Amino acid sequence: MGVQPNSKQMSGQIIGLLLAAGRGQRFDPSGARSKLLQPLPTADGRTVLATAAGNLAAALPICVVLRGDAPDLAAQVAAYPWLPCATADDGMAASLVCGLEQTADAAGWIIALADMPYVQAATIQALASVLRQGADIAVPTCLGRRGNPVGFSRTHLPQLLALQGDHGARSLLQSHPVVEVAVDDPGIHQDIDTVADIRQSTA
Repeated sequence: MGVQPNSKQMSGQIIGLLLAAGRGQRFDPSGARSKLLQPLPTADGRTVLATAAGNLAAALPICVVLRGDAPDLAAQVAAYPWLPCATADDGMAASLVCGLEQTADAAGWIIALADMPYVQAATIQALASVLRQGADIAVPTCLGRRGNPVGFSRTHLPQLLALQGDHGARSLLQSHPVVEVAVDDPGIHQDIDTVADIRQSTA
């Protein structure tokens, strides 16, 4: 099942789209442990997924895209609209397209990754503000280096819906004008791929 996003409430708004349908096999090749369910070394001890969702939701209405066979992940985001993606194993683009199809009336999207829990809400707000001001693609930079999440206006919806494979929307950043938004947020470069990444993470 899933908790469908309210299309009327999301229509014409910038939506935070959290992609959380990957299997994270670099973290645990056996698949026994999901990196998104690991508690972070922070004061509240929330999981990777709950933290990423909470930070995104603090800035925007959100929709989370999950695998259809992950009730434990769904429990972490029960407070938010979420969607099961039956084709998640086809790659990141499949999850992205699933979320876009269910929020197609939005004015734009901040596409965030669930294994990047340290992105600040202020960064997400800054990207959304740039989209509202007319940018078609917006990316955050910290210390001169681009990171995630990435913002897209609905101008690029057809190209986004046509994406395939595991490269996400990276190709659009290489072929279209991009507005860079400088932020003081090292979290835009900090993802969780291995157990060591959790131990070394700092809020």
